[in-house]
Amino acid sequence: MDLLEIYLLNFTVTAAMFLVLIFRAWVEYRNFRVIWKEMEWRKTRRTAREVLIAEKETFLKMEGGRELYDILLHMFDTGED
Repeated sequence: MDLLEIYLLNFTVTAAMFLVLIFRAWVEYRNFRVIWKEMEWRKTRRTAREVLIAEKETFLKMEGGRELYDILLHMFDTGED
C-alpha cells in the first residue's frame, strides 16, 4: 500500500463515521420530539384534571353535565371517579 491508498482509506472511514453520526443525531432528534409531545400532553392532562376537579359541581348542575364530566374524565384519563 502506498501513501495515497492509506489516505483514501482514512478519508473513507472518516466519511462513514460522519454519516453514522448524522444518522444517530437524526434518530435522537426524532426521539426528542416524541418525548416533548408526550410531556406537553401530560401537562395538558394535568391542567384539565385540575379544571375538572375544580369545576365538578358546575358540570353536575347543568343538564347532561354528568355525562359530559364522565366523557372528559375518560378523554383526559384523569383517574377521578
